[in-house]
Order: sequence, then structure tokens, then C-alpha cells
Amino acid sequence: MMDSSNPAAHEKFLTAPMLAALVSGGLLLAWPYLAIAEFGPGGSQNGFQWLFSAWNPETDYEHGWLVIPIIAFMLYHARHCIIRAPKRIDWRGLLLFVPACILLMLSFRVGQPRVAMGALPLILLGGAWYLAGPQTARICAFPLLFFWLCIPLPSFQQATVELQIIATQFGHLGGSLFGVDTYLQGTNIRSTEGHWDAFNIAGGCSGMRSLMALIMLSAAWAYLSDLKFWKKCVLFLSAIPLAVIGNGVRIASIVVMAEYGDARFAAKTWHDWSGLLFFFPICLLGLACVHSLLAGEMIWNPFRRKKVVVKMNKAQ
Repeated sequence: MMDSSNPAAHEKFLTAPMLAALVSGGLLLAWPYLAIAEFGPGGSQNGFQWLFSAWNPETDYEHGWLVIPIIAFMLYHARHCIIRAPKRIDWRGLLLFVPACILLMLSFRVGQPRVAMGALPLILLGGAWYLAGPQTARICAFPLLFFWLCIPLPSFQQATVELQIIATQFGHLGGSLFGVDTYLQGTNIRSTEGHWDAFNIAGGCSGMRSLMALIMLSAAWAYLSDLKFWKKCVLFLSAIPLAVIGNGVRIASIVVMAEYGDARFAAKTWHDWSGLLFFFPICLLGLACVHSLLAGEMIWNPFRRKKVVVKMNKAQ
């Protein structure tokens, strides 16, 4: 095992044969994902082309492009731990690497691009485990597996109808708090006095798209926090109720705007921009509040940094 405290040990690990193995391995991995077109309409897309085309409103995964820079940031954030981790060849990494490669080959046989893209982080993680050892693999595990959050899964869309009903109820109840008389017909919110045309809470307004984006952000937030594991889980799961509440407030604001303002403006402009004005501020503030409760102090406390510095000085 290599001494992690000795910089020369890391230089010795990155020998010419090791660099050659990394480069050749990267090229071999790029070939099935970039050169082989077996997916999409008529088998005209490679794995990444299919993935990029799947980040669209129909799949509710428009946030998918954010996953790549977040992964890069998480790996950059953990760079010192990765550098200090002892490096050694560990054959146990092949127990993950080989089955993941088999999954990749099977994905071309059955024409399932989700299987191919889902195998990618497992291949990278198994390779890191084999080439650099278990500690490096453990550090890289979450950032690499985070990639799964950008792969569209149809099963998530099955909850759209339930979320539509919840959003409709929120719009009705939220409007009543501000004196707006409405009644519901399925997923339609109608004015009792007929002041404006019915608002249909369609699939795009259900909040599924926003929920998936917030789950992605809360997962990265929980990973980067210094909380205990169970508290990280609570912070991550809090994204679900926060997304429902944030979308409900947004729908209610559209109803109130239509009643007391301009119905046409509410249905068009306000509908398009209320997410930025209500949903994301409410959800991000909610995540900050949950984090503060779990940490026992405000995470935006300006004196927090001073306390950390004082503790470090006392320790020295």
C-alpha cells in the first residue's frame, strides 16, 4: 500500500504504463458510447445522443444538462481526498467493472439505451476501484452514481396525475385564502363568478419537472453538507414535500393574479415566470431551513466561519 502522506508516492503511482492504461481505457470506453449508433429512431443515435435528446419537456428531464457540471464540481470538491487516498491495484474492482461491461453489451442486444447509460457510472466506478483502490472508489462513488439522476425513467411520470390533483387542490385552497371563489372539475380550476376562463392543471404544471430538478439539487446539497448520514437522508427527502408546496403556491398565485389582475397576463406571462419567482426561492429557502434545523445553527450565519477559525486556532 502506498503512503498517502508522501507526495512522491502519488507521482510513482502515475507511471507511464498507468497513464497508458488510463488513456487506452478511456478510448475503449468512448467507442461504444460515441461510435456505435444503436438507439433512438431507426437506430440512428449513440448513447449520448439519445440521452441529450431525452432531456425534453415530454420526459420532465429538462434539468438533465445540469448533472454533468454538478458531478464535475463534486469531484473537484473532493480532489484533495482523492489525491491523499492510498493508491493500489485492487482486483475486487473487477467484480463491479465486468458485470457493468456485460450490461453495456446487453443494452445493444436488447436496444435499451437506459441500460447502456446506467452502466456507465458503474464501469467508471469499477475501473477506479481496480486501478486506484477502495478508498478512491468510495470517495468517487456518489459523484459518479449521481449521473443516474439525468437518465429519464418513465416510471416517474406515473405520478404526474397524482401531482396534478394535488396542485389543483393547492390552487383552489390557496385562492380561497385570498377571497377567490373557485370550484374544481377534475384538474380544472374555475371561477365561481366566471371572471376568467378555467385553468387546466396539465401534466407540465403538475410539478413533476420541478420535483425532479429539486431532487437533483437536494441530493448534491446533502452530499456536500457536513451533516451525519441520517441527517443527509432527511435533507434529501425534504425535497419532495418542498416541491409539492412550492408548486402549489405557484398555482395559487396564478389564480389570485387572474382574479385581481389580468387573467390573460396570469395565464401567459405569470404562468411562465412564476416558477422563478415562487417555486425555486421557496424550495431553496426551505432546504436552507431544513439544513439549519438539522445542523443546529443557521447555515448562513456570518459568525459561523469565525467560530470555525477560532476552533482551528485553538486546536493548533
